[in-house]
Amino acid sequence: MTFDGWIQIAIFCVVVTLLVKPLGGYMTRVFAGERTFLSPVLGPVERGFYRLSGVDERAEQNWVTYAVSMLLFSLAGFITLYALMRFQALLPFNPAGQSAVEESLAFNTAMSFTTNTNWQSYVPETTMSYLVQMAGLTVHNFVSAATGIALAIALVRGFARRSARGIGNFWVDLVRCTLYVLLPVSIVVGLFFVWQGMPQNLGAYTEATTLEGAKQVIAQGPVASQEVIKMFGTNGGGFFNTNSAHPFENPNAITNFVQIVLIFAIGAALTNVFGRMVGDHRQGWAVFAVMAVLFLGGVLVAYWAEAAGNPAIAKLGVDTAPSAMQAGGNMEGKDVRFGIANSALFAVITTAASCGAVNAMHDSFTPLGGLIPLFNIQLGEIIVGGVGAGLYGMLMFAIISVFIAGLMVGRTPEYLGKKIEAKEVKMALLAILILPFSILGFSAIATVVSAGLAGPANAGPHGFSEILYAYTSATGNNGSAFAGISANTLFYNTTIGLAMFIGRFLMIVPMVAIAGSLASKKIVPASAGTFPTNGPLFVGLVVGVILIVGGLTFFPALALGPIVEHFAMLAGTLY
Repeated sequence: MTFDGWIQIAIFCVVVTLLVKPLGGYMTRVFAGERTFLSPVLGPVERGFYRLSGVDERAEQNWVTYAVSMLLFSLAGFITLYALMRFQALLPFNPAGQSAVEESLAFNTAMSFTTNTNWQSYVPETTMSYLVQMAGLTVHNFVSAATGIALAIALVRGFARRSARGIGNFWVDLVRCTLYVLLPVSIVVGLFFVWQGMPQNLGAYTEATTLEGAKQVIAQGPVASQEVIKMFGTNGGGFFNTNSAHPFENPNAITNFVQIVLIFAIGAALTNVFGRMVGDHRQGWAVFAVMAVLFLGGVLVAYWAEAAGNPAIAKLGVDTAPSAMQAGGNMEGKDVRFGIANSALFAVITTAASCGAVNAMHDSFTPLGGLIPLFNIQLGEIIVGGVGAGLYGMLMFAIISVFIAGLMVGRTPEYLGKKIEAKEVKMALLAILILPFSILGFSAIATVVSAGLAGPANAGPHGFSEILYAYTSATGNNGSAFAGISANTLFYNTTIGLAMFIGRFLMIVPMVAIAGSLASKKIVPASAGTFPTNGPLFVGLVVGVILIVGGLTFFPALALGPIVEHFAMLAGTLY
């Protein structure tokens, strides 16, 4: 580890923290329907959408109607994207002549982008036409992100309102989020990316002749417009197979820094939205503190593991240092433009924020370096998390934490003045436990059937980690992968697609039910026995609950994968 590396990490943390309050204040005004500096321009557009669709922006929805609206919208998006891929050979803007996408891959990809997972079992530049990239994938990057943010706002309204039946209007939240938050930033930063060298065109692929005289086809297209929203919406789906390690997707250190800030911007700012809407900024900062503690712990371990490298190389005589550390650290699978610090930081950020983008190959990380991205997702991606999903996932753990605190002192638990009763606890547990059910269940199946065992490129614990990571990433709606696994098969396309569905929608429905239940309750005034939820004690309790739940649930699987691989590496056995 180097001083320069820690300075870069520190600068990132400071910039994200400074964005929390202004961006949080702006989003609070947007979702409250208040006037913003963009209202003169976007207000008529917003009202036009409502008139065309017959939506009354003043009409509230109860939690059932809100959830059904979200599910129907997601279903329509899934069907539309599936059809675009199946018929892309007949559609325009296909200069490379891409054929129709195979059925299981089209199912997997449509489910992936509908659920904001953006898992890609294919090579984008040789599989998807420009039309599918723009009208299909990029559009879903916007609306799936807006859906997650809208759901988080609905849950916060549940805490903030008293004796109310409605938790907002899904269609209004979706439109406002897209128009006032996602689009303006995407346009401005997209132009910046073009300036920095990202392609943004509809031209045919370029054929070049190398110095050796060989022919090389250079893919291009509408890259910058997809790149910005894949980061800002924590989608992660790349225009190119190597994602943000490709120079067209990530030209230099400046674009790399902008991208990682975009990934955390909304998720971090939503904690401030939470504090503002419930009337206590300290509540938002407490949630932010929980996220920060878990994030910094992950960065420390991942950076240390990658900087230490592989001791087996030292034993081979390449590095004769007494510490037996690999000289320069582990650079396998990393871009020399970014180095170890920015590669480890990028990996922790993307897996903490439910963004499948990568600028280095996780499959080439050391065992403990790869464990951190894996464990980040398994915790439910609540360390900032996906836009919206991170906040409502964290609030599920907060509900469990105050329930445990209530058991300790023998009184009915309360959170933000709302009594947390059996219904809320059961729904929160259901939302949390659905993730390990899918992750461990599908991983177990894949490790015993021939179709599953055919996927990993490596044997032993590393091969198991590749399988475990695939279903962890799918269920956590992350989208990154241990790239050694060959997942474009009928078995993996189908099971990973189902895991993405379970991880997204079977968690959302209980969460929205909690929002409706909380909104209908009265706010109980704080008393001398009320457990404070805006201080260090609460932060420590939530961090402890998250780590204990994650550790007890996933330690056996992690012990069979990256942990045993680490000890094997120390003994000189590599996979």
